[in-house]
Amino acid sequence: MAIIPMRVMLDHAAEHGYGVGAFNVNNMEQIQAIMMAAQETDSPVIVQASRGARSYSNDNYLRHLMIAASELNPNIPIAMHQDHGNSPATCISAIEMGFSSVMMDGSLEEDGKTPASWDYNVRVTKEVVDYAHARGVTVEAELGCLGGIEDGQGAGLSEEEAQDHLTDPTEAGDFVEQTNCDALAVAIGTSHGAYKFKKKPTGKVLRMDVIAEIHRRMPNCHMVMHGSSSVPQELLAIINEYGGEMPETYGVPVEDIQEGIKHGVRKINVDTDNRLAMTGAIRKVLTLEPGAFDPRDYLKPARQAMSEVVAARMVQFGQAGHAGGVEMKTLDEMKSYYLASV
Repeated sequence: MAIIPMRVMLDHAAEHGYGVGAFNVNNMEQIQAIMMAAQETDSPVIVQASRGARSYSNDNYLRHLMIAASELNPNIPIAMHQDHGNSPATCISAIEMGFSSVMMDGSLEEDGKTPASWDYNVRVTKEVVDYAHARGVTVEAELGCLGGIEDGQGAGLSEEEAQDHLTDPTEAGDFVEQTNCDALAVAIGTSHGAYKFKKKPTGKVLRMDVIAEIHRRMPNCHMVMHGSSSVPQELLAIINEYGGEMPETYGVPVEDIQEGIKHGVRKINVDTDNRLAMTGAIRKVLTLEPGAFDPRDYLKPARQAMSEVVAARMVQFGQAGHAGGVEMKTLDEMKSYYLASV
């Protein structure tokens, strides 16, 4: 089964009321872990790479690893997504390398740190949409700013500061109409990275009402939740038991994500949880077996640990069992769809 446009998955998810996990990758083991989970749960899946991942792995390695994943898992629909593109040039380079979906994060300026103006966000997002849709590629945009920093992307907002940069539901409709983006990442108080909340988040921190209001105003808009790792306490405990020094921190409760899915969230970004799972497994092996030196000795359990987290999220997000139902549209077919809708 070939790599398909992400829009096809999101449309199917909306029709059937589930969310699709989007999992970040940097190397072969992470891609393998995701595909193991997708096979186990019969799930469509979004595999995404940040600018940092593309630099670390090299686009050609990532592209061929994704081609291998599609060849080895012909029954699984896969979207290959550029996470947090900081400029039209970044997104265009991803499209040229075979990504079937890109995110133009115009909520920040090209430095990936400075909150951008409305006009800037609309302009760069529309530029990417025009280029991508002419090639059948999906575009995700962002309105509002998340807290934290990950892979060098983010305004570095604190938990409190992020509350001042939430997505305005009254602006969301205008933004989608002006840019014609396929999906909209919304800021509701979440943050990138492991250190999201100092205490378990409540409705006063995680503004699920913003999602509900956007969905009420735009029932057909595919929303995206970034910074949605749940930071399971048991994963932190494993890291710390075997020599780590992770301070107390909390993530986004799965039940809140499930509530978001009921109100139009179709893509859920998860990265930190997988990093925690792999790191804990590696630390455990190297602590209990100090003579281990073969990378396979610790990468195998790391891969398995990540796969278990991904499989759990696929079930929790409701995408499990839906792989066979997603239509296998090609980029050319999506190109025709966009042309017809102009």
